[in-house]
Amino acid sequence: MNYDFFKPIKDAVVEHVLSQPTSALGQNISLHTAEDGFPNLSGVTIAILGVKDGRGAENNEGCGNDLQHIRKKLYELFPGKWKTKIADLGNIEQGNTVKDTYFAVSSSIEFLIKKNIIPIIIGGSQDITYANYRAYDALEQTVNLVSVDSRFDLGSIDEEMSSRSFLSKVIMEQPNNLFNYSNIGYQTYFNSQEEIDLLDKLYFDAFRLGEVKNVTLVEPIMRDADIVSIDIGCVRQSEAPANSNASPNGFYGEDICAITRYAGISDKVTSFGIYEYNSRLDSNYQTANLIAQMIWYFIEGVNYRAKDYPFVTKEKYQKFTVLLNDDDPINFYKSDKTGRWWMEINLISNNKHKRHALIPCNYQDYEQALKQKMPNRWFKALQKLV
Repeated sequence: MNYDFFKPIKDAVVEHVLSQPTSALGQNISLHTAEDGFPNLSGVTIAILGVKDGRGAENNEGCGNDLQHIRKKLYELFPGKWKTKIADLGNIEQGNTVKDTYFAVSSSIEFLIKKNIIPIIIGGSQDITYANYRAYDALEQTVNLVSVDSRFDLGSIDEEMSSRSFLSKVIMEQPNNLFNYSNIGYQTYFNSQEEIDLLDKLYFDAFRLGEVKNVTLVEPIMRDADIVSIDIGCVRQSEAPANSNASPNGFYGEDICAITRYAGISDKVTSFGIYEYNSRLDSNYQTANLIAQMIWYFIEGVNYRAKDYPFVTKEKYQKFTVLLNDDDPINFYKSDKTGRWWMEINLISNNKHKRHALIPCNYQDYEQALKQKMPNRWFKALQKLV
């Protein structure tokens, strides 16, 4: 990794950290400062990095600036009973071109993932998600992307890359490493019916805001994610005003924090980003406060990962086989350790998508199968695997 990509955090943040109690989070992580230089990454599990480029933002000019407000609020918080070592790498500054920024982000995240370090990206415009996705090219595996957003951000493949069109580039451009895309919390009136129909034809997953008001339904979706991208505009404006595209409707603060905790708990999530924070609209730093708490909950989740993914061993799992009419049987696995459920699709051993053959689910999917109804998650995964 080119350490020159990163600039140290501001001295004002360092001074703020030093003014906090010794038990505060900021006093217990490794910081990239002008005085101490780049932190030692030995033993680090989580790395925080800012991306100060908002040129791809649609109708949200200025996002990517003043990330120090989020850091100050985060480092005032107290950690839980955490065992993970955390480092703040500082900021990737705006490159000469947007592609320069993408390259710096992509190569840095690739390095961190190979070192088994989970990057937390503080953006910047959400098209930085594309650079995050490209970091997985060198891993030679297909990945699942989950976006928490009121919009799909599909746009057109012919459009210039932006926060409203990056998904079409993820889906269409080569090398294509995307296995599944899931949207959590879309609002129908912000998305054309053509876009909704297209995602359905591609067997991708989209969950309306009203569907996930019971946030426990988000857990299986996050459990299958590799990349999680959150547009802070998915939170209602009264809770997070620092976004020009914020809407009266959206997630409540406690809901988005629960969602980020589910992302952290997932054994598969290897990168996590929050985008589109616009400090000039942040009344009393309310949104910076919320983002700080979202990051706190993600880190909390990482510290409570159960590592109960059944590919390791199936001996400690209860197996349930359901025979559907005129279809192959579906095997369900329930973890004795956590009570979490999976469905299995039988594949030939050399299938390149083998890591997706176990699909996270919940008890309701098992009940649906018992009623001779094929679970939607299982059907969509099957279409992409066969």
